Amino acid sequence: MYLAEGSPVGPLLQSTARNIPIVFTNVVDPVGSGFVASMSHPGGNATGFTQFEYRLSGKWLELLREVAPNVTRVAVIRDPRLGGGIGQFAVIQAMAPEAVELVPINAGSSAEIERAMSAFARSPNGGLIVTSGSTAFNRDIITSLAARHRLPAVYPFRYWALAGGLISYGPNSIEPSQRAAGYIDRILRGEKPSDLPVQAPTRYELIVNLKTARGLSLTVPPQLLSRADEVIE
Repeated sequence: MYLAEGSPVGPLLQSTARNIPIVFTNVVDPVGSGFVASMSHPGGNATGFTQFEYRLSGKWLELLREVAPNVTRVAVIRDPRLGGGIGQFAVIQAMAPEAVELVPINAGSSAEIERAMSAFARSPNGGLIVTSGSTAFNRDIITSLAARHRLPAVYPFRYWALAGGLISYGPNSIEPSQRAAGYIDRILRGEKPSDLPVQAPTRYELIVNLKTARGLSLTVPPQLLSRADEVIE
């Protein structure tokens, strides 16, 4: 059985259909979510591919400071109800220098996010990081508020940059499904999910939106542009 991230039936299926092999993709925290016992030894009827490695969260902060070196305050939109949201914010905290103030913004309703971002933007030298999790449905309001308040921002997936976000850095969205097909083939040939380790992405994409950069009066460093997988003009 193939199971994608966000399916509410995942843990239920695992507990009631223990003899059915499950291959999941894009799960943020498979251990914390109860899908597997450990990453290297899943131990049950499920295995698959995570959405990212937590170290990725520190890269978002590095990119933000590279494109906007004057930023000293960073709002981090995260979902505190999810283990991934807590873990990503913790990594950003660990990576942040003392000169950078972090302000968590909980991913709630559009109105809640608008109030929090507007309050944050009242003080100067602000920037924004949007973590992965349950923020995609607020994509339009977040990107429009970032533009309105002139907040340079880094996002977790390509579709954010396509929607007007300044920079996105995250895993290729197609790769997990391609790799999952390989696991399914191995299981059909007799291997057990419990013997197949959970794997992290191997391909990450850096997308830069130059149109948004111009709107923010930012000059994207040439070395950053040279590393980009895609530049939106």
